[in-house]
Amino acid sequence: MAKQLDSDGKGVRLARKIYRNSGIETRHSVIPDLSNEPGKRLFFDQEERFLSPSTKVRNDVYTLEARKLFSKTAQDLLDAQDSRDAKDPLDAKDPLDDCPPFLPEDVTHVITVSCTGFFAPGPDYFIVKDLGLKSSTKRFHIGFMGCYAAFPALKMAQAFCISDPKAVVLVVCLELCSLHLQPSEDIDDIIATSVFADGVSGALVSARKPKPNSKALEIDFFASTIAPDSEGDMAWTIGDHGFDMVLSTYVPRILESNVAEIVDGLLTENNLSRSEINHWAIHPGGRAILDKVEEGLQLAPTDLNPSRRVLSQYGNMSSATILFVIDDMLESDAVNAGDHMYAMAFGPGLTVESALFSKV
Repeated sequence: MAKQLDSDGKGVRLARKIYRNSGIETRHSVIPDLSNEPGKRLFFDQEERFLSPSTKVRNDVYTLEARKLFSKTAQDLLDAQDSRDAKDPLDAKDPLDDCPPFLPEDVTHVITVSCTGFFAPGPDYFIVKDLGLKSSTKRFHIGFMGCYAAFPALKMAQAFCISDPKAVVLVVCLELCSLHLQPSEDIDDIIATSVFADGVSGALVSARKPKPNSKALEIDFFASTIAPDSEGDMAWTIGDHGFDMVLSTYVPRILESNVAEIVDGLLTENNLSRSEINHWAIHPGGRAILDKVEEGLQLAPTDLNPSRRVLSQYGNMSSATILFVIDDMLESDAVNAGDHMYAMAFGPGLTVESALFSKV
């Protein structure tokens, strides 16, 4: 990025400072130019000068890479379950046989989430086709909602499972943010470019009671609110050379001013208080955002360690990120049965989506 800016201008000095203080050590990207493998260069020439590819060129890469990653993640979700064949007659008396792993033919709904590209038939279609799911599988796609979009997807999944207790819902969130790389001297653009990255995550949602000692969470409630006078501070529009991302320097301050009122109001509605929350899964939109949420909620520094760890290792992967944070918590074995987990993500609007989960 520094090579694309005026070496004598303030932009390059600002970019170096922002990147250095981002709290991010590693990010992932599907941009072929950034790998060591030989191939067509789309974003940088041999002298590493930016080629400014069109939105079509970028979306062509999205179409190619997203289809593979959506289907692979959906398959991984099924493969990650207990591999024991519950139909094996040797297991007939096993008390856990009432909760066997889900098979492809058990999936009733597929929900895909993305705001960084488009193609049709969409990723929901190819998950059904590539995994050999039933052709009658109900399919839905949530697009252009940004970093909080995993929550509307999980809300939909919950509604399907309430409506039909036999429903099994595959949710996959994928964002290829790096495809919209665009050098700029503007501070808001530099901030956006310094934090966004590529990633994919997913969840299996069902009304069926999970096995004992599983890493499953129960959904207690969802809530959504909009911070006042903030629609211009986080935005995502389509330009001629990729999607234009706006992540204003005011976002952390807006969240700090509003987050306590939002959280306390939602907890009060459910007869809970902040002191009863055991784990805080906060979307790591950026280091400053985590700092201000921590201050606004008066959390201990260790409360946001999972969020900071995901930010450091992966950056901000938009809608995919919050599931990385939750997974980090569950994999650490620090979440015990009966614990309350409050999850929160922020996106265009400025929209704040929240969820309360319980460990089962």
